[in-house]
Amino acid sequence: MISVGIIGATGYAGNELVRLLLGHREASIKWLVSKSFTGERYQDIYRNFFEIIDRVCTGSELEELAETVDIIFTATPQGYLSGLLTKEVLEKCRVIDLSADYRIKDPGIYEAWYKIEHKSKELIDDAVYGLVEVNREDIRDSRLVANPGCYTTCSILTAYPLVKEKLIDPDTLIINALSGVSGAGRGAKVANLYCEVNESAKAYGVTTHRHTPEIEEQLSYAYGSDIRISFTPHLVPMNRGILVTETATLNGECGYDEIRAAYEKYYAGEKFIRLMDKDVCPETRFTEGSNYVDIGFKTDERTNRVVMMGALDNLVKGAAGQAVQNMNVMFGFKEDEGLNIIPMVP
Repeated sequence: MISVGIIGATGYAGNELVRLLLGHREASIKWLVSKSFTGERYQDIYRNFFEIIDRVCTGSELEELAETVDIIFTATPQGYLSGLLTKEVLEKCRVIDLSADYRIKDPGIYEAWYKIEHKSKELIDDAVYGLVEVNREDIRDSRLVANPGCYTTCSILTAYPLVKEKLIDPDTLIINALSGVSGAGRGAKVANLYCEVNESAKAYGVTTHRHTPEIEEQLSYAYGSDIRISFTPHLVPMNRGILVTETATLNGECGYDEIRAAYEKYYAGEKFIRLMDKDVCPETRFTEGSNYVDIGFKTDERTNRVVMMGALDNLVKGAAGQAVQNMNVMFGFKEDEGLNIIPMVP
């Protein structure tokens, strides 16, 4: 049994971490940190935990907390962890960061896209990008895991096999992504009010969304050289879910069987990636509440392009579930421990 601490426990991703870890047989939550709700009972903040968890949120700092647990999850805003994390902390416990602070290897790119200074550049090389299906072996021995974002997880996994096998020209890759409103976090913002999002859909961050360089970097590793993509996110009026539709030009003539074989080569043994049957398109509602990613594709002989589609729950596989999956790999637990959750329908 390992002891766990969560910093940022009262955000949506933090709440999901609590839900998943309470069902984990190998992990015990020791403390919950929330600067906004210090001194308040967790079950009063999230009533779904009424009579399930009796714990008060603390405002304690990272250094002192690191001495009391085996692993810390930080579900905090960008820039928080990079301003506090030190090698001394990592010697005391392991850390999984759900922000973007250690996802991008070039701090100049991080600072340009996130508009904040990175305050612990010396730790970036120590971080492993926590996409288990791609980096499982590196994650096992890591002290610091950069948990990928929701858009990036879905976008990368949907295209990865075809980029890796060079079946597509990655510079022609166009990604359109839809997100539920919980992807914007729990903070009060006018743009996320019910009347602002209900019965509407909109593109945002067009050509400037900060997940773009993260997707490019990881797919560039897969391809073996730098690539550039077009990424456009959209906000849609649902609580949870990410749906990506990606198109790219095929390199030569590739049929269904060849593309399917590429997906099966990388994902056939992956529990949390489900490859759809032919002509079946993924739907967010069939991944809700689970750690699954559903992936499908269609070839377009007329344009010699392929249409790739992926769906996941942004708070589970796109955040907390992926973090728990990373923890399981780091500590040698069964990878699906605490994550055997069937998607909720309806």
